[in-house]
Amino acid sequence: MNFGSLFSGMYGKKEEEEEQNHWIKCPKCLSLMHYKQVEARNSVCPKCSNHFRIVTDARITLLCDEESFVEYDSSLMPVDPLKFSDKKSYKKRIEDGKKKTGRASSVVSGSCTIDGHPIELVVFDFSFMGGSLGSVEGEKIVRAINRAIEKRCGVVIISASGGARMQESTYALLQMSKTAAALGKLSNHGLPYISVLTDPTMGGVSASFAMLGDIIMAEPNALIGFAGQRVIKQTVGVDLPEGFQRAEFLLEHGLIDMVVDRNEMKESIAKFMKLFLSRDKVAS
Repeated sequence: MNFGSLFSGMYGKKEEEEEQNHWIKCPKCLSLMHYKQVEARNSVCPKCSNHFRIVTDARITLLCDEESFVEYDSSLMPVDPLKFSDKKSYKKRIEDGKKKTGRASSVVSGSCTIDGHPIELVVFDFSFMGGSLGSVEGEKIVRAINRAIEKRCGVVIISASGGARMQESTYALLQMSKTAAALGKLSNHGLPYISVLTDPTMGGVSASFAMLGDIIMAEPNALIGFAGQRVIKQTVGVDLPEGFQRAEFLLEHGLIDMVVDRNEMKESIAKFMKLFLSRDKVAS
């Protein structure tokens, strides 16, 4: 049987040709690869291990045990307390984000198991307004932490954000202290929090809960910092070192605990959760 003819009949010749010609150029090593080569490694370059950004659903599938993820608080909707408008109104930006992602906020939160360990998981979606932190996002994080305290389980937050959402001004900035206070409460109950930093983790997110983990791990070459490099360079008036604000630079300078390949992330999280939660059982 001619399988090429079969697939052409099912999907059409144009679709078949588009799939065959779908090539990706790695921005780091400049290698040209078929997208299936990259897909097979969970969007990690097979030549240089550059980590491409991935969508939230792919991240959840990668980390959670099969069919274990149950989403919470998906109905929470942002409001526009300041009636903010720049090139677009805030209301329009929210509508655009919802059309693009199918969600009403930049955070997906829920319960799952990772290698059998119960976890409250929070994943940022950079596709929704740059993964910015607003009132709804902060509330989802706090509710996830409260659920973890109730269940006596760990919390994992996967950050991918440009920082606090300017359209909410002080309301967004308050989420930094709100989430930090909730994590303090989690710590007082002796429960673990693992923070995973992906590309990019910037601004108010990096200045709050993202850097408060009992374990802080990052994906290779992830951009992590507060202000952008151009702003920092203009402020300090000197050239910045090579690799500044990348995960490996932060590891070398003691700001994070480890850099972990995406394909080893689930195993690493599971090992730490086993360690922390075994200690919790002994203590109780």
